[in-house]
Amino acid sequence: MLCHVIAPSSGYTKASNNVVRERRLNSDAKILLLYVQGLPESATGCPLGELAHELGMKGHAYQKAKKQLVAQGFVHEWSGQRAGGRWYTEQLFTNTPLTEAEARAVRARLTTAPAGPAASPAPAPPTVPIPIVGEPTPRTAGRYQPVEDNREKTTTHPPSEAEAAQTAQAAVEVEVAVKVAAPQPAAPAPSSASPSSSPAQLARAEQILLSLRHTRRELHLGVREARALAVEAVKWLERGLGEADLRQALLAERPEGGVRSAVGFLRYRLAQKCPEPPQAQSTQPTPPITAPPPVRELIACEGPGEEHVFRPMGDETACAECRQVAAWEMWQAGTHTFPEDATWRERFAIVRGQNG
Repeated sequence: MLCHVIAPSSGYTKASNNVVRERRLNSDAKILLLYVQGLPESATGCPLGELAHELGMKGHAYQKAKKQLVAQGFVHEWSGQRAGGRWYTEQLFTNTPLTEAEARAVRARLTTAPAGPAASPAPAPPTVPIPIVGEPTPRTAGRYQPVEDNREKTTTHPPSEAEAAQTAQAAVEVEVAVKVAAPQPAAPAPSSASPSSSPAQLARAEQILLSLRHTRRELHLGVREARALAVEAVKWLERGLGEADLRQALLAERPEGGVRSAVGFLRYRLAQKCPEPPQAQSTQPTPPITAPPPVRELIACEGPGEEHVFRPMGDETACAECRQVAAWEMWQAGTHTFPEDATWRERFAIVRGQNG
């Protein structure tokens, strides 16, 4: 058996033609308008943003749809502050565009209407928020606790003459005991820097330590910290190492866990990797001064030409010039001579004929 049942009117939403045909509203604005129009009276207290969220309309789409509805007069908003201090925002949503004056008249009529049984209760006044950090506590001046409490022993009456004399005598004895038992001032601790360290070397070492921050940010040092470490760094420069060697020793082999304290890390590196001081060079004994060889006497040269003398170096009997001339003549004697215009064939024939 078939039963034809007509759905109730609450299952439909009537859309006016001025909404459907409005070209200045996009589809999101029209869907939001029709969705709010079909809600029951119990949903009038919900903000427009929550209703749009139920439709899945978020972010830029909701803002654009609301802007179009406000511009065309479908949505009107008023903000203010109640007597209890709370801020509120009232939204008037209509399916017919209204001007500002018409919207204010509708708002005034709805405000003066008697509240029905489903009217929302008045909001509670704002409460005092609980501070996140807790309640204020009295100020403490450290954890020192006095050994004994002398507050009950104080009196406003002046001491008697006998008590004053005893107090003065005790003060004199305490002062004498303090003077006797006072320790001698300690001698100033010797500086770890060598006496020969010049201010220029210390300033140079300080600049090297301050420049490490440009290579590795975790080695950032203050001026006082760099000045204290310069006493250890100047030892490297005094032992013959250059700036590049010092910087390489401090930056190489970065720890796996990183550097927690730049001062402690650099102090450890400067102390552990400091090279040994150069050993004093042993003085070599100077060789004994020997007397120069005796100078030979001049002798007469046996070579040709005019008579002349020379100083021999060994057992030679002729001077160097005469020996050179004799060697040249000996070489010329064993050398074939040819006419200047002879060809190589003619020279070959001459040599062959001389050798027989």
